[in-house]
Amino acid sequence: MAENEPRRIGVSIELKPHAYDPLANPELFDGVMARRVIAFVIDLVILSIPVILGGLFMLATTIATLGIAAFLFALLSPLYWPLIVVWAICYYGFTLGSPASATLGMRFMDLEMRTWYGAPAYFVLGCAHGLLYWLTVSFLTPFVLLVGFFNHRGRLLHDILLGTVVINNPARAQALRRPGPSAP
Repeated sequence: MAENEPRRIGVSIELKPHAYDPLANPELFDGVMARRVIAFVIDLVILSIPVILGGLFMLATTIATLGIAAFLFALLSPLYWPLIVVWAICYYGFTLGSPASATLGMRFMDLEMRTWYGAPAYFVLGCAHGLLYWLTVSFLTPFVLLVGFFNHRGRLLHDILLGTVVINNPARAQALRRPGPSAP
């Protein structure tokens, strides 16, 4: 290293450009917000199934044991809600971290989640995405979802904070792609 060259101290940061431009590729964002709401409802139903089955199991065993099991479930109830949270976080982590980068509801609605620079989602990002969504909606009210209407990519607050974007999957985007001007 020459004497006149500045010395670098610390870590260099490489900023990547946004991979998805809504003006250049509008088919990636066409109808995403509405289908994202439907995907959320589908995911909510999927998340609720084991919770409801657990509650029905507790009710059935309480009835079958003439109320004796209620004491056991009262002792175990402090574990029930944390297990529901762990189930939801694992659901988001495993589904968003899968090769499809989408929850089951998002897959049904032909959506996928990517990082802002185009990489697929991974397990920890999926867990953080689900957790941050529920925290922002719980503490900041559902009005926080209005953020999606004020940016070109339709990103919600938790998407912006985590650096993610939800887009149409390649098959749907290809079907929505508008044909360019025809050659003479």
